[in-house]
Amino acid sequence: MFILLCMALSCSELKKRTTLNGAWTSIGSGWVLAIQDSSTYQLYDVTTQSCVVRRDAGFNELASSLELTNDTLTLKKGVISYLFKPAERIPENCTETLSKEEREDPMYNFEVFAQTVRDHYAFFELNNTDWPSLYEQQKQRLLLNPSDIELYKVIDEILLEINDNHAYLEAPEQVYAQLEDEESEEETEGILGKEYGDFEIANVVTNHHLIEDYTKDSWLMSWGKITDSIGYIQVKTMWLYADLGLPQSLIDSLGYVDAYVTTFSKMNEGDYIRKEAEAVATLMKKVMDDLKDTESIVIDVRFNGGGQDAVSFEILSHFITGTDQVATQKLRYNDTFTPELILSIEGKPDAYTKPVYVLTSSQTGSAAEAFSIATMALPDVQRIGSRTAGAMSTALEKQLPNGWFFSISNEVYMDMEGKVYENTGVPPDHRIAYSRDRQTFFRSVADDLESDKDRILDAIQKLGSN
Repeated sequence: MFILLCMALSCSELKKRTTLNGAWTSIGSGWVLAIQDSSTYQLYDVTTQSCVVRRDAGFNELASSLELTNDTLTLKKGVISYLFKPAERIPENCTETLSKEEREDPMYNFEVFAQTVRDHYAFFELNNTDWPSLYEQQKQRLLLNPSDIELYKVIDEILLEINDNHAYLEAPEQVYAQLEDEESEEETEGILGKEYGDFEIANVVTNHHLIEDYTKDSWLMSWGKITDSIGYIQVKTMWLYADLGLPQSLIDSLGYVDAYVTTFSKMNEGDYIRKEAEAVATLMKKVMDDLKDTESIVIDVRFNGGGQDAVSFEILSHFITGTDQVATQKLRYNDTFTPELILSIEGKPDAYTKPVYVLTSSQTGSAAEAFSIATMALPDVQRIGSRTAGAMSTALEKQLPNGWFFSISNEVYMDMEGKVYENTGVPPDHRIAYSRDRQTFFRSVADDLESDKDRILDAIQKLGSN
């Protein structure tokens, strides 16, 4: 994060800013936002060593997501609000033009990556990480062979070593091709049983468990009844709901999911998240209309790897009558954290207020865990199954000067009592001992579907009698 200098304008003048125009620096995310005459804006990824333009677009796409209060500018993305303070100008390195050789230098990109991790990774202490030693070890390794392939390996190993549950690294296809060429051929072990995908096992479960299936116009959510009086909603994912107008030619070329990712990555992130929430709101109205007369509802997120927190909160809003505070979060930057932000869900006037049971497993991750932790604040909701994955933090996505993308966990997500569930996962109210191994868990459910359903119904009976 660059240091703001009050030179041409005094600090007091900066604080009195009453217009959105000008430069703003984020508290906790390493961003600089520059707004030009309320007509265009640029969003930069900034470290002390680098500045990368992440987006350059018309201001109208961002305007509805911004709010100015005193000297603080708030940018709303989904359920999270990011705070910005006035800056005199954008950092000098944002106006510098690097040569292609400078932008692609492996050592330079490594230092930018390392600075970002040093400034923003939230769990060094939790994971007992000796960052100075890890940094120096990987730096020396790259110095011996400063190539793109070695840069990829070094960064990838760091992300594994710091045990970041939300980290990823994305490089160009040629890097992956070279990595494959380097790998020696290994004998593959025999498959011990059928390999299930998340959606596949989810469909196997609904096909068995539902005695009445009301699902229509959705491949991402299934719903119906598992007994005459108990409703069932299976939420397979917390994204992919928005209608992004994908061209069929793009779907045919890339496949639906990759076409979806390609399309939303070109959008303003706030607009994309808003479309996801609006789409799932429309779907949930159908679901709740079908299940409103049941005596209780089961929501199954055991096979849900996550997506958008805004989708999770929109689903839960149908089970809340007022506005409930459900979690808190803070962002790490440099050697401190931002003030804690309270996350709330605004309910529905016609919300379902009868008992709700949420099914979780160690495959319940990310935004599905935001869903799970929020239920801890709702008195009519109880959880059945095993602890969730423990990947709570929202990922902070960054771009390196060479064009590669990566993300790290910079957010500490907590319940309303301030407890952190990173790594350990959100606990159930009634435990079912599911295996933490993905395929072992999936096969145990698929191989005895009747027992799976019986365990769920037995847990509901026990919780309901308490």
